[in-house]
Amino acid sequence: MKQPLEQILGTAQTNGAQTDGAQENGVNGGDGEKKGLKILIVGAGIGGLAAAIALRKQGHEVLIFEQSQFASELGAAVHLAPNANGILKRLGIHAEDFGSNPMEVLTEYTAEGKLTRHINLEQPNKIWQHKWLLAHRVHLHNALKKAATDPEGEGLFAKLSTSSRVVNVDPDSATVTLENGNTVQGDLILGADGVHSVTRKLVAGRDIKPYGSGKSAFRFLISREAAQKDPITAKFAQATGELSMWYGADRRLVVYPTTNNQLLNFVCIHPEAESEAGTDTWNEGASLEQMLKIYEGFDPAVVALISKADRENLKAWKLLDMEVMSSWVKGRLALLGDAAHPFTPHQGQGAGQAIEDAATLGVMFPGDVKKEEITARLELYQKIRMERAHRIQEYSRIAGRDLKEGVKIDMIQYTNYNFGHDEWDNSVQELRKWTWSRTPSLYWRMPIAFGPMPGPRQTHFGHPRQAEDSTFTTASIKFKTSRTMLQNLFPHTSSSYRFKSPGTFAYASFSQTTLGKMEWLGGSGYNHLGLYIHGVEYVKKDGSVISGTYMPLLFESLTDPIVSGREELGMPKLYSSLDIHRRASSYRINAGWEGAIWGNFVLSDLVESSQSNESGKISGEDDDGILVYRYIPKVGRESKGEAEAEYPVFVPYAEDFPTPRPKRVFKANKASFKIDPLDTDALPSLHHIISRLAELPVYEVVSGKVVEGVGVPDVAAAKRIE
Repeated sequence: MKQPLEQILGTAQTNGAQTDGAQENGVNGGDGEKKGLKILIVGAGIGGLAAAIALRKQGHEVLIFEQSQFASELGAAVHLAPNANGILKRLGIHAEDFGSNPMEVLTEYTAEGKLTRHINLEQPNKIWQHKWLLAHRVHLHNALKKAATDPEGEGLFAKLSTSSRVVNVDPDSATVTLENGNTVQGDLILGADGVHSVTRKLVAGRDIKPYGSGKSAFRFLISREAAQKDPITAKFAQATGELSMWYGADRRLVVYPTTNNQLLNFVCIHPEAESEAGTDTWNEGASLEQMLKIYEGFDPAVVALISKADRENLKAWKLLDMEVMSSWVKGRLALLGDAAHPFTPHQGQGAGQAIEDAATLGVMFPGDVKKEEITARLELYQKIRMERAHRIQEYSRIAGRDLKEGVKIDMIQYTNYNFGHDEWDNSVQELRKWTWSRTPSLYWRMPIAFGPMPGPRQTHFGHPRQAEDSTFTTASIKFKTSRTMLQNLFPHTSSSYRFKSPGTFAYASFSQTTLGKMEWLGGSGYNHLGLYIHGVEYVKKDGSVISGTYMPLLFESLTDPIVSGREELGMPKLYSSLDIHRRASSYRINAGWEGAIWGNFVLSDLVESSQSNESGKISGEDDDGILVYRYIPKVGRESKGEAEAEYPVFVPYAEDFPTPRPKRVFKANKASFKIDPLDTDALPSLHHIISRLAELPVYEVVSGKVVEGVGVPDVAAAKRIE
């Protein structure tokens, strides 16, 4: 099973195999350093064992303490609704393998036997990814126990200690005390010790006891064949996967098949005052005569059906409820299942919600989790699970209310909420969101559904990129041109840009840079080419001035930096193919689009010279920084021409990191360039730009040079001016 954090990070981790009876921690590093946690689980019911499976698969050491000997497990059935069945499949438990059969038909009657509803669920159930199954509880429990403790399974096998009653828990030190006085310390404790939980009071600070809901239930199994052979009851056992219910004013009968439709499971719910159900166990023996008396007013055929119960195996169960807890977590102790949220049976979700709890815990604790994050992740577990579990608890209470005149009880009213949820997927996403929130200063850009976008300034998790050893080669041609034409390239919506010099001559450079060994691109690189207008000032509203080089546009040869630069920095980036031809004494650049070459730049007769006075700036000159103008349009036809964002941006070289370190400098004895605007057929998306560049007069080529070096600034110093 791939670990959730691994899914997020995209790293690979493997689980160890068992060799010669020894355990290997599957998430140990190559240096033998042990990873994973020591997790103590109190209780080996459905929730505790499901949690053990999820956590062992993540590479943790899991110890389970169960007070019973599993000598008298209850023979009864349990719903594995799609939300629970899907998680079991993720854990490697395929309930069909041990006889669980699909829920196929829902039939409802009045107490007198009048049919009120009959629904074939074949089509309705197709909207769920996973089947709605009806399982034998003992078979499910055995499968969970085997998956948790099997040495051949994934990760470390859980160690199960039976006859090990836990009498106390220390949430701060994650220590459990057993009835025999022994103590065991771990990294965290999970209280899965059921409705009569010992661990619950350590979380609540007081002894929160369950109380009777006002109802009890008889539970038993009979063979489906026994019902089929009796002409009176045969009609109730014809269809496979049929759940039948008979509603009285204050009591009801529920029957459904399990174990490959060979057994019929009965839940006979009635006022608790009319039977002698125990409060300490749902395995309390019961009287057949008493049950028949309680349902004597029901349809004689269904009374005949329940009369087939085996006296020796008939059990009574008081349906318990409990106040809603305000917290399931304290220190390094967390509750799950009935210890946190005991359920009445009217939604068939008690086991399912315990399994969902286990799924969340499995997601919260991947094998490489840090111990110092345990309490925070337990709090996140509670945040994820509490609202849903408590809501389904309340649904179950509502569904279990007595019939009233004019009020209809609908067993499947809440099905969409209950079934239409995958807690594993939900928890993985919540963990992602939690992880992202712990690093608030992250770059986000579309598509945001996949999380923070890795780029030149950060990894996916916000760790700074290292570009000190990245390489650059910058070839620039500086030329003298018309100030009045260059100033027409200032943003037309702003009057704050101006030239330092009042003269009508101005200077600009075409500067092309080839970047290499870029960590954020997996060690590769790309090319960019920009027009840099020197000697420009931006006058702020308060009259202060920022000096720099104005960059009206920057062509790049790769999508990734274009997108990151436009969205994160406000850079006016566009795509262009940029082909570089480097020879011993020359440097040529061809700029184009889809095979149409619009620019040719040549630096020839290159001679190496001293790099002592070179800064390695991308503009080709030692300016204060780069001035650009950010513009993002509003969305929609009705908002054409309106800006979502529009403001000036400045990148101060003094604050950028890392600082470029020139290694070699070559001066060109001859440099030239030619801009060909072509036409809109050749350059359909660029002609309006290239034609403006072609208009620029070149009065003099001032210089040409090629600078090679290491250290590529990440431009994170870019800031909005005002």
